[in-house]
Amino acid sequence: MKKLIALVFTLVASLAQASGDAGIKIHSSGADLSDQASLQRGAALFMNYCMGCHSLKYLRYSRMAADLGLTEAQVMSSMNFTDIKFGEAMTVAMKPADGEKWIGKAPPDLSLTARVRGSADWIYTYLKSFYRDPSRPLGWNNTLFPAASMPNVLWELQGVQSAVFDAPHGGQAGAAPVFSHFEPVQPGRLNAEEYDQVARDISNFLQYAAEPAGLEAPANRRLGVGFPRGADLAHLVAEA
Repeated sequence: MKKLIALVFTLVASLAQASGDAGIKIHSSGADLSDQASLQRGAALFMNYCMGCHSLKYLRYSRMAADLGLTEAQVMSSMNFTDIKFGEAMTVAMKPADGEKWIGKAPPDLSLTARVRGSADWIYTYLKSFYRDPSRPLGWNNTLFPAASMPNVLWELQGVQSAVFDAPHGGQAGAAPVFSHFEPVQPGRLNAEEYDQVARDISNFLQYAAEPAGLEAPANRRLGVGFPRGADLAHLVAEA
């Protein structure tokens, strides 16, 4: 049975990568599960920018708090914007039918995304690859995952960019244009280095969410400059 489960994950990961990366280079996220400060920032960012649509149904608020060194008060005041109890799974109020009506597709649960995609690097690259595309229903596209239904929910932080494509190599008839580079259109609240850190923190958190037991592996956890127990996390997003 274990071999069968492993085979299924391998096949899903290979299919997801084949259908999603469109030949785009995957950039290293530098995700580090021993960096508790990054995990805390990533959790706060995910809850404020992503949790309105995407659930983490295999993770409980209480488990996350214990793993990331957060108090119940911190989580419930700055990360839980629903009536879900502290010991319950991190689900969302949006119904699948509403998701299909509003954005054309029900937003998927992201609990296992890092495992399905092979690592946090795919998520990191995805978060950096959105660009304006007036031809899409929501006005956004993604070079790593073309025709993704999701808009760039982090655009206020990252800014707006356009994608430049070159003619297909060899001039093959009917071949898709080849992505060349991004060009800035509108600046965001963060500079490039600061936004990279945001993408890195969210990717790191989702890597943790995919397999919380992974925190038990490092012999020495690097705590970094995290949040003191009892601190208010609301300022993190306000200052981003």
